[in-house]
Amino acid sequence: MNVQTATPAKIMPDAQTVTSVHHWTDTLFSFRVTRPQSLRFRSGEFVMIGLLKDDGKPLLRAYSIASPSWDEELEFYSIKVPDGPLTSRLQKIEPGDEIILRPKPVGTLVLDALLPGKRLWMVCTGTGVAPFASLLRDPETYEQYEEVILAHTCRTNAELSYGRKLVEALPDDPLIGELVADKLKYYPTTTREPSDIEGRISDHLRDGCIFSALGLPAWKNDADRVMVCGNLALNKDIMSICQDHGLIEGANSDPKHFVVEKAFID
Repeated sequence: MNVQTATPAKIMPDAQTVTSVHHWTDTLFSFRVTRPQSLRFRSGEFVMIGLLKDDGKPLLRAYSIASPSWDEELEFYSIKVPDGPLTSRLQKIEPGDEIILRPKPVGTLVLDALLPGKRLWMVCTGTGVAPFASLLRDPETYEQYEEVILAHTCRTNAELSYGRKLVEALPDDPLIGELVADKLKYYPTTTREPSDIEGRISDHLRDGCIFSALGLPAWKNDADRVMVCGNLALNKDIMSICQDHGLIEGANSDPKHFVVEKAFID
């Protein structure tokens, strides 16, 4: 008689369960997972998440938490890379699956890393909007600033969908809708497809058209605070523009006028 024995399931350390998945385009998706009861984080921080490889070792990457610090679940926003070691598999997850999450949040895109100011600018490209999705849903953001501006650049209109839907929903949010009121301004641009606003956000900052369009003054270090999250080219461009306006880069241990998240740059 042949006796079949079940192969023991691999035990995934720091496992969290996927609760929902949304595919925005063929290259972008977001997903939500359960939140460890012990996890405490500041809106704008990131954690290491991933999956187990075939050899049982974890494959982890840094991902910004897109949900606010008060949310009972954790949300992440990711690009799909066909040949990517992690995202080629991560994009296939479904509700009920498990991922690895190392509950040690860190990051520079937090309110504590900036000096008090009047306006908070969030400048990003692509999935760099994720940490700002967290901050935009945090009441503290609107309590600290008179105006909040999200400037998001993507290649196409479809790639702006995640950020646009978030912004459109904020005024009706039961927790922060009244706080948002007229404080939030949104400036989406595309670089490879016609849209209402075309071009790189760095160009719009340099020539000043974004300030004219939004009815705001150019950056000044006594009023404006800037957060940046994007590719290496964007980070360098915006850092240069900040410095041209007299803004100084800050950190958690030394708050100043602007901060840049560099954890995702190879």
